[in-house]
Amino acid sequence: MIRPIVQDVFFLGQKSEPMTQADVQVNEDLRDTLAAHRDGCVGMAANMIGYRKRAIIVSTGVFDLVMNNPVIVSRSEPYETEEGCLSLVGVRKTKRYRNIEVKYQDTSFRMQTRKFSGFVAQIIQHEVDHLEGVII
Repeated sequence: MIRPIVQDVFFLGQKSEPMTQADVQVNEDLRDTLAAHRDGCVGMAANMIGYRKRAIIVSTGVFDLVMNNPVIVSRSEPYETEEGCLSLVGVRKTKRYRNIEVKYQDTSFRMQTRKFSGFVAQIIQHEVDHLEGVII
C-alpha cells in the first residue's frame, strides 16, 4: 500500500524498534511507496511512512533492496555532502563515507553482510540515520 510521507519531526526523531516477521507488511509498503515517489526519491526508512520499525529500502539503480534491522559495521573514506529528504524541506550538509559494510536481514529474515560504495552507500547511511532518529 502506498503510504503518506511523514513530516512530523517529533515522530521522525524517535529511534525505531526491531523488525520481526510479524512486520512483513512494512516491507511491501516501503516498496509501494518508493515506487510511487520514484521520480524524486532513491530510498526510504520505515518511519518516513509511519512505522517505527528498523527497515529501509534503497534503489541500487538496478533493483530496490529492502534491509531489515540494518547495522553499518564498517566505514571508510569520509566526505562532506548535501542531502535532501521527502520528509523534510530543503537540503542539509552532512558527513558520509564512500565505503560501508552493512549487516542486515533480507525480506526472508536471513542474515546478510554486504559492502556498498558511492551513492548507494550514501543512501543507506541516510536511511539508517532515520532509524536512529537522526534528522538530516
